[in-house]
Amino acid sequence: MRLRVEFTTEPFDLDEAPEHAVVARQVIETADLDEVDVGPFGNTAEGGADAVLAAVDALLRRTLTAGATRVSLQINVVEEDDR
Repeated sequence: MRLRVEFTTEPFDLDEAPEHAVVARQVIETADLDEVDVGPFGNTAEGGADAVLAAVDALLRRTLTAGATRVSLQINVVEEDDR
């Protein structure tokens, strides 16, 4: 099964990326995921279920520790034909 996760961390800072946003980027970019799109207002990653769920676990733990006060995420099952 393939999953797609979309997430944001808060609080936002448009002048300088907060530590929790930097940590989120590191977690997602180093995870074993097939597709990653990191942006200033939202992030998307896709891959096998085990890899996505492991990345989400690390993302939640590390961003909250780094000062995130809110993490919003959505996970969708992706059909192979949707790629």
